Amino acid sequence: MRPEPTTRESWRVLLRSLRPQARPSHLLVGLLCMLLGFALVTQVRHTQSSGLSALRQSDLVQLLEETTDHSRELRGRVAELQRTRDELASGTNQQQAALEAATERAATLGVLSGRLPAVGPGVVLTVNDVNRALAASTYVTVLTELRNAGAEAVQVDGRRVTAETFFLDGPDGVLVDGVLVGNPATWLAIGDSHTISQALEIPGGALALVRSQGATANVRVETGVEITATRTPREPRFATPAEGGS
Repeated sequence: MRPEPTTRESWRVLLRSLRPQARPSHLLVGLLCMLLGFALVTQVRHTQSSGLSALRQSDLVQLLEETTDHSRELRGRVAELQRTRDELASGTNQQQAALEAATERAATLGVLSGRLPAVGPGVVLTVNDVNRALAASTYVTVLTELRNAGAEAVQVDGRRVTAETFFLDGPDGVLVDGVLVGNPATWLAIGDSHTISQALEIPGGALALVRSQGATANVRVETGVEITATRTPREPRFATPAEGGS
């Protein structure tokens, strides 16, 4: 019969069972883990600190060439975009200038043709023909004098005067475009007021002819003559726009 172990022997057995038992396989695994951890730490530190210095010369040359090519492509793209911007800006300016010129020309032609009302400096001519003694040719003389003095827009007794306007002698007085002129007749003319007034009053001129026929005439210079009468141009019966050619 085996004797019971003492307390000291019991503690000795327990400590022996808890003591790690080093085997060759355990030592090998531990060594490999240490080497792997060391390698990982070394690689991370080397990568973080070395940067381009760890690359070979051939790798550096290739990287430099790629960077140069990419930079050249970007500069070319920037130059292309700048040319496009300049062309668009130039085209916009040209279109805007052409539009402004066309608008201004349309307005000028509208005034000259009588399609548009007009306002500007000029003169107001009042002709009082109580006896209806004036002839249509006298009105033509007055209009010619106004045109020669630079009048750009003319209105007679509420009717716009254009290239289509005609004066006729009627049984009761002068007709403008077939309508009897009122008495007194008011002429409105826009242009250089000083030049027009001087031209009308020259000795032997238009107003001298009006007064010689028994009528009276008065010229008043105005800084803002407003011509409101307009005309709608008639469609041409025989003429058509010519096709553009070289």
